[in-house]
Amino acid sequence: MPRKPDKPKIPTHKRWEGKEKPDWLSRALSRAGVLPQEEAEHAIAAGRVSINGRVAKMALTPVPPGSVVKVDGLVVQLGAPATRVLAFHKPAGVLSSTARQHRTGTVFEVLLPQLPPELAGYTWHAVGRLDVESTGLLLFTNDDKLVAHATSPDTRLPKRYVATVFSTASDEKVEPLRKGMTLDDGPARPAKVVVRDEHTVEVTITEGRNHQVKRMLGAVGLPVRALHREAVGDIVLDDLPEGTFRLLTDEEVREGLKYEGRGAAES
Repeated sequence: MPRKPDKPKIPTHKRWEGKEKPDWLSRALSRAGVLPQEEAEHAIAAGRVSINGRVAKMALTPVPPGSVVKVDGLVVQLGAPATRVLAFHKPAGVLSSTARQHRTGTVFEVLLPQLPPELAGYTWHAVGRLDVESTGLLLFTNDDKLVAHATSPDTRLPKRYVATVFSTASDEKVEPLRKGMTLDDGPARPAKVVVRDEHTVEVTITEGRNHQVKRMLGAVGLPVRALHREAVGDIVLDDLPEGTFRLLTDEEVREGLKYEGRGAAES
């Protein structure tokens, strides 16, 4: 019997041409809020996850649209979830990163244990950073596109800080910040600056460069002793207790952060 010719292999980049491209399994579980990505990877490796009745052992296994995915025998719903954004009051002494350094903990170690079950399954991304000793408003989201939107200098989303300075502040001293100044990494846009008292300066910037507010004030002879972020866009920290969080509403995300988001988040 003559041997049938092998079917031509379709190149990977053309296999899903004109179709919805599948997500990989661990990320799909994370994005849907079923399990954080690291936990999803462990569950897959342990054989707890199946696609269309077959156990998947690889985190990068593609999940074609319409697949039936089960975790521990229970069907889970995948797909892009609604955009969620958390406002968190960062305390001093913790890093805005996922990994601790020496004995210094991270914001995730403070935030994640507080999350209720309906929020605990997502992988959370910090929207920008605050220095380890800086305090105030730090946003977290499950939507990586929001991170890019809020941190891009092209968005010009204002961030309002209150700096406690060592030297005596005055309108004359801070005038260069209002006009725009040149730092060691290039020109800085003009900032809105209010001298609240001789040792307290409010600075609003539309960029987010490394240590920017500290460097701007240091350049005019006002070294910063403490820095606190009060607002991002129109989202204000208000009286949120230190070390706690709240879930933003759809309207706050849309109006306060100028971001449409995905679907409707619960308020």
